[in-house]
Amino acid sequence: MELKEYLLEIEEFLKKYLEDSHCKSYVLGLSGGVDSSLVAAIARKAVGKDKLFCYALDIDSNPEDVEDAKKVAKELDLNLEIINLSKTYHSYLEELNGENFIRLTRSNLKVRMRMVALFAFAQEHSGLVLGTDNMDERYVGYFTKYGDGAADVLPIVYLTKNEVREAAKLYGLSSLLANRTPSAGLFEGQTDENEMGVKYEDLDNYLLGGKIEKSVEDRIEYLHKISEHKRREIPTPKEYER
Repeated sequence: MELKEYLLEIEEFLKKYLEDSHCKSYVLGLSGGVDSSLVAAIARKAVGKDKLFCYALDIDSNPEDVEDAKKVAKELDLNLEIINLSKTYHSYLEELNGENFIRLTRSNLKVRMRMVALFAFAQEHSGLVLGTDNMDERYVGYFTKYGDGAADVLPIVYLTKNEVREAAKLYGLSSLLANRTPSAGLFEGQTDENEMGVKYEDLDNYLLGGKIEKSVEDRIEYLHKISEHKRREIPTPKEYER
């Protein structure tokens, strides 16, 4: 199936899922990156502007991220609200005595705070939260458990990173956005590929059955193995037989 056809299927899926769920809207965290921008474009086409609420949630973020989110919102004619949670984040850290938490803990706290906000907005709008995980990130577990991994719907979970970039172009999103260095913007200099220790190009090739170096393949499988708990339902003991 051509990518263009599959995108139409996602649009139809989102439209029907919203109708079947008896909810009224979708809610999305718009970071200015290509993944969230593509989800916004698909959802905007599927259900229209009035049923899609986007939020740029700034927590000590790079100012460019918010500006990119604004550009995307303007390009797609989206409802966008910008909210700064930095003060709340630092207050939360202070209450937890967490100023000395390791960087990963502090970063994941930011991601989970954003998701708490999105679910709050979703309830206010009788909506569902759209996730932005792509196929690469889902496979290696490059998402925060109960953070960006928490969502009601995952529209692009079967698209590789390169397919996400190509899809963004098909929706008319700027080439600068499609080629932007992937980053969650959680701390200065942070990039997805540096954190994973794997290039998206290699991940794409591996997931599509292509050839990559054995050391890179081993790294991908290691990440998949240690993140398995993120993709499973919450474990429970054997059912109590009365």
